[in-house]
Amino acid sequence: MIRYALNRIALMIPTLLGIALITFVMIRIVPGDVVELKMRSDGGRVTQQQINDERTRLGLDKPLPEQFYVWMKGLVTLDFGNSMWTGRPVAQEIGGRIGLSIQVAIMAALVAVLIAVPLGTIAALFRDSPIDYLVRIITIAGLAVPSFWLGMIIILVLLTFFKWSPPVTYVSIFEDPVKNLSQLIWPSLAVGYRYAAVVARMIRSSIIEVMQEDYIRTARAKGVGEFMVVFKHAMRNALLPAITIIGLEFAFLIGGLVVTEQVFNLNGIGRLFVDAVIRNDFILIQTIVFLLAIIFVSVNLIVDLIYGLLDPRTRM
Repeated sequence: MIRYALNRIALMIPTLLGIALITFVMIRIVPGDVVELKMRSDGGRVTQQQINDERTRLGLDKPLPEQFYVWMKGLVTLDFGNSMWTGRPVAQEIGGRIGLSIQVAIMAALVAVLIAVPLGTIAALFRDSPIDYLVRIITIAGLAVPSFWLGMIIILVLLTFFKWSPPVTYVSIFEDPVKNLSQLIWPSLAVGYRYAAVVARMIRSSIIEVMQEDYIRTARAKGVGEFMVVFKHAMRNALLPAITIIGLEFAFLIGGLVVTEQVFNLNGIGRLFVDAVIRNDFILIQTIVFLLAIIFVSVNLIVDLIYGLLDPRTRM
């Protein structure tokens, strides 16, 4: 298992280097100049010399290989530089928002698992019954309804029937858990519903397939109870595909909650990324993309390790 884990960790290094290089090059070839946008956005009159001086100060006049080297050196030393637009350290810009996005993603994942596992299991065990059809309707609705639209419905219901709306100002869970959860539970439910629909359908399909395997029939022939057959023999293999979906969806949620964050007025990493793209803030964009890449790769590593624990055959 240790060798299996080390091999997976070693594969992360070239993957992250490739992502860093591709991100750096693609951002540089996109039309637009952050310096001109910043200095002329309010209608101010600036000369070309002033623009050139600012580009020199930001290091944009250097050759691309040198810029890439400086950026990679900063990543290794955890010096991400300063935002080209606000001038604040990138670590400070991201650090103030990444916690919110991670918490929403974790809460949405918990909501999804708590809903999806029982729904998917029940639908598989009562295949083609009214219960199965009901679960299918619930999951199809989850896939069809956009999370941001469901979020707006939740807010309207809270305002109309309870005369209450979630807090606007974000408070850390360590400062005031009640106020924090009262704000973030609603976007977590809105996102977690769709998340649960995807996972539930995967679990249903996996259990139906696993329940037809020979070892399941063998366990039943030996007199093993149906509960043990399902939860000891079938679930262990049936959950493997679902774990992949759970991991990928969780990684996507870290930076993919842009519209949902707008609906609930959350100042998360997705909103920061959109602002950086609008302003063409190279340094901030490439750092956020690389951070999200690290999260994706790390989640995939965790999923691979869980695979190795649940199914020893994958270690080969």
